[in-house]
Amino acid sequence: MTILIKGARPYGEDAVDVLVSDGVIAAIGEDLSTTAETVDAGGLVLLPGLVDLHTHLREPGREDTETVLTGSRAAALGGYTAVHAMANTDPVADTAGVVEQVWRLGSDAGLVDVVPVGAVTVGLGGERLAELGAMADSAARVRVFSDDGKCVADPALMRRALEYTKALDGVVAQHAEEPRLTVGAQMHEGERSARLGLTGWPAVAEEAIIARDVLLAEHVGARLHVCHVSTAGSVELIRWAKSRGVQVTAEVTPHHLLLTDAQAEGYDATFKVNPPLRTAEDVAALRGGLADGTIDAVATDHAPHAAEDKECEWSAARPGMLGLEQALSVVVDTMVDTGLMTWREVADRMSVRPAAIGRLAGHGRPLEVGEPANLVLVDPGARAVVDPVALASKSRNSPYAGRELPARVVHVLLRGELSVRDGKVQK
Repeated sequence: MTILIKGARPYGEDAVDVLVSDGVIAAIGEDLSTTAETVDAGGLVLLPGLVDLHTHLREPGREDTETVLTGSRAAALGGYTAVHAMANTDPVADTAGVVEQVWRLGSDAGLVDVVPVGAVTVGLGGERLAELGAMADSAARVRVFSDDGKCVADPALMRRALEYTKALDGVVAQHAEEPRLTVGAQMHEGERSARLGLTGWPAVAEEAIIARDVLLAEHVGARLHVCHVSTAGSVELIRWAKSRGVQVTAEVTPHHLLLTDAQAEGYDATFKVNPPLRTAEDVAALRGGLADGTIDAVATDHAPHAAEDKECEWSAARPGMLGLEQALSVVVDTMVDTGLMTWREVADRMSVRPAAIGRLAGHGRPLEVGEPANLVLVDPGARAVVDPVALASKSRNSPYAGRELPARVVHVLLRGELSVRDGKVQK
């Protein structure tokens, strides 16, 4: 397939034409021509396809809330060409068989590359290591391992996991939460939680695990990735660890870049999430950490839930929010439109570094001739109000409902073929 993209602005810079042929970028220049299909990209920003390190696709087990197909549609509409599917499914993705099942479902959907994440421990139980080597050697080629939703709390087990993943050129993605400090926790611990009568989730519960794990990673000489960083103290710990040469990377979610614990005031469980929304000071620190590169990636933590798990009292609700379709818009709103980041830096944090962390060949590549044509075209001037009913996800628990956000994904190409055309998914 050959497609000529006319007038695109790579990284938001000067407009050029881009010829895509046989799945790669064949030419970049002015006034290119072809007899094949032409896409008018006048005014659109061209970026490498986005890569999400943290997506919950819920299949197998909770297909009532999301499937690999519906999650793939949401991801494509959000500008993604690859997503990492977390392991907390039912059954848990702790064997070669389950990760291969998820991988094949993603391949059949054909809209994004679905990259399974393998569990660190059997059944996410935190007691015995899962079949890390078998998952790494499987057809799914797992390189990211995580018990996300639960912390690998046992330090000896975490050390062993780091040693094994080092041998596999993999990485442990840690959900940093000291469980003994968060028993019954409902929201960020502070003045507001006390006033609302909701048990607090203290920042130190996250920071204590990060401090421990960067030291373990340094001792072992292994890679560590910290999921959904949410506190100012965590940013400082990661900055300190990097200054020591520790192989640590970190991600922040869109909702932690935009929203604060003030959202809990109305007891709307849409805003219940783990880790919880934090203070305005934490949000500012997270934005600063993302801008200066201390935080490597934006990851959605896309977490679909059934209506009955959200439309209930706060304490009974399940934590989690949708994120795939609005992630880029939130980053534009909080980081680009505020002058904190350029479009090239957006590409770095949402494509280049996530692909490198996940060891994904063919994603996060430069916009250059000969590189794979995994691309997204974005209208930076568009604005729209988020309507959860219109989303591709099977669930409706969007924290952005009714909020006007900037930027619109117009076209997405996966290996040179349009997965999204004019804002509509093609499968």
